[in-house]
Amino acid sequence: MKSHVHRKEENKLSWISLSLFGAGCTLGTGFFLGTSLAIHWAGLSVLVLLVLAAAGTYFVFGALAQMTADDPKEGAFRTYAGEAFGPWAGFGSGWMYWSSEMLIMGSSLTALGLFSQFWFPKFPLWVFVAVYACIGLFIAALGAKGLTQTENVLAVIKLAATVAFIAIAAAACLGWLDVKITPQKITNEWFPHKIKGVWTGFIYAFFAFAGIEVMGLMAAKLKEPKDAVKSGRVMLLTVSTLYVVAIALILLLVPAAKLTPDESPLVKAMSSIGFTVVVHILNGILIIAGFSTMVASIYAITSMLVKLGEDGDAPKMFTKTWGKKNMPLHALGCTAAGLILSTLLALWMPKSLFEYITTAGSLVLMYTWLLICITYIKKMKPTKWNRVKVWTAMFLIVAAVAGTAMEKTSRTGLLASIGLVVLIALITYIVNKIRGPLPSPIQ
Repeated sequence: MKSHVHRKEENKLSWISLSLFGAGCTLGTGFFLGTSLAIHWAGLSVLVLLVLAAAGTYFVFGALAQMTADDPKEGAFRTYAGEAFGPWAGFGSGWMYWSSEMLIMGSSLTALGLFSQFWFPKFPLWVFVAVYACIGLFIAALGAKGLTQTENVLAVIKLAATVAFIAIAAAACLGWLDVKITPQKITNEWFPHKIKGVWTGFIYAFFAFAGIEVMGLMAAKLKEPKDAVKSGRVMLLTVSTLYVVAIALILLLVPAAKLTPDESPLVKAMSSIGFTVVVHILNGILIIAGFSTMVASIYAITSMLVKLGEDGDAPKMFTKTWGKKNMPLHALGCTAAGLILSTLLALWMPKSLFEYITTAGSLVLMYTWLLICITYIKKMKPTKWNRVKVWTAMFLIVAAVAGTAMEKTSRTGLLASIGLVVLIALITYIVNKIRGPLPSPIQ
């Protein structure tokens, strides 16, 4: 009875709050900056890719949400993988997710520093990085309540900024503003790099939706776990619509060939019509977007370390907490150490080499999505329509990942991601061989 009451006390998220939280996790640099790569490779076809990626993302989250509704548990996809396939799957999937986020984190912090140097070019990059990392760790240490409150506020800011951008860009295209623009032709930029380019750009459309797995981790804290599906549907429909409309307007204002990977397409569009004030506002939004997704990731991987410790898949010290907020100091310390290492690599390694590492981390995140789908099939024994949806999601993800083999930089990242998965699989095999077959502690 006590455990039931305790669980009820923890599950205080409404489905609307979870939707806002999901928007905060998803609407980040993957959209505000990363979509420039998708546009570069796919041209106007990026609009189709975004719709396909949105559908695939929705089916993946739908699978995770159904498992949560059926059996809400801390650890989400990692816990369900352990239940479906055994302790080895829980160990491997948990550390695979932690590793992927750590690899991505260094580039996220560096990007935040570079955005800040837009205003303060003489300020040392490492100082910005250190400040953002410390603030992020502090918010994550506040726990789920502090995180959701922060993410909800930042999500509202990002959503409002995106809607405002759409309104300004649409007004410019319709001639309602006193600006000189030449609307771009829509006929000759569908396949700037032919079908090969479209395939290459597909993965970057998926990266724009990265973060739903963090939303899945928080879904167990819903007042009504069955509302997880509805929450994800509302969030993804809203975000996907904003993505497609915003990118369509950008392509009416700026030729796809002029969009570069190191500049936000939204900033480029506003610059093209001479709205310098909006450019500065958008730079602030880029910082907010990158920071909010980074904080959500810090909380997710720290929570994952705690759960790994509870289940015997990581040192037990990760489960120890301190103070009234029950802060997991050792787990936070491990995350902080990972942040420092990842950031040092980002600052010291040659840019091209670190890009391979970041791409590898992002691809491993896609493998985590695949694992969610496989776990769902094994654990839930879905009906025919749900099987169609989850297999469609897996096909789209595999197609996007395979597209990275089409281009040199992403191809190296693909090989690195495969190497990382093989390394984690080898460690998983050795650990389970040493400790022997154990009953799953999460059953």
